[in-house]
Amino acid sequence: MRSTSRAAGPALLACLFLTGCSSVPLAVPDVSSSGAAAPAVSASGAAIAVGAGPQKHYTVQEQPAAGSCHYRYEKGEPLEDPTCTPGAISPAVTQTNLKSTICRKGGYTSGVRPPAYVTGKEKKLNAASYGYTGSMSDAEYDHLISLQLGGDPNDYRNLWVEPADPGHKEGSGVNNDKDPVETKLHTAVCAGKVTLAQAQQAIVTDWTTALTALGLH
Repeated sequence: MRSTSRAAGPALLACLFLTGCSSVPLAVPDVSSSGAAAPAVSASGAAIAVGAGPQKHYTVQEQPAAGSCHYRYEKGEPLEDPTCTPGAISPAVTQTNLKSTICRKGGYTSGVRPPAYVTGKEKKLNAASYGYTGSMSDAEYDHLISLQLGGDPNDYRNLWVEPADPGHKEGSGVNNDKDPVETKLHTAVCAGKVTLAQAQQAIVTDWTTALTALGLH
């Protein structure tokens, strides 16, 4: 899970100018006869970075420079900037240990999620990165690759301030269409309909088309 790969250009540059960057992107091993996971790749075609994974004590991560990230939109739905937020996966979750991690009974995400006093500070910093000026209570500090899909809990490359969906009533709190997509992908992974890497790749490519791309919609 920790074998090195050629670093993707944007992620490597981010490591060069952001102090506290945890690591250069690592590749996930190829499929083998032992059933190991195939490598997930980002929208740019590079291997998705591997973060530090779950921590006993999380610290506030530095974010991209203010104004350096730019939202994209697909049919009005907000998408992340792939340069600032290419995604990062957790080394603690692999295709071979799904039953003891994200697919285990009793849940997984609550035990690895960073505390609000850490993510609250990061959210404000990331809002500045994206130039987000809307209501913070209506925006989600979102894991691009969700925790239930093996996303890294606190790698800055996997977190972004996600604006509310089109037609969202201001002041009504977080409610976006990406969440049910993540849940359907998680169900498909745990049922063996798609691999973990396929789900991760689909979500970082374009969450609005992830289900269709995998034949799940």
